[in-house]
Amino acid sequence: MNNNNKTNSSLDSKSNLYWKENIKLIFICLSIWFIVSFGFGIIWVDWLNQFRIAGFKLGFWFAQQGSIYTFLLLIFFYINRMNKLDSKYSNKPEQE
Repeated sequence: MNNNNKTNSSLDSKSNLYWKENIKLIFICLSIWFIVSFGFGIIWVDWLNQFRIAGFKLGFWFAQQGSIYTFLLLIFFYINRMNKLDSKYSNKPEQE
């Protein structure tokens, strides 16, 4: 029974570490998305509009397209990092 408690304690510790890393990753992704969508598209739009990308003012571009592209890139980034995180904390060997 004592060995079982050690196993449960070890699993709880791994689970806590997994969720701490997961929440940190989510916070980073949401922070980047907030800065790009709200910051670049609303707060700093006037300053960014002095630059152009593909003929459009940069602040306008971020408000209309850039935040969407950033969101899509963050999705793929999150998928990649979560796959690595899952394999790091998984008890099973990776399948090929």
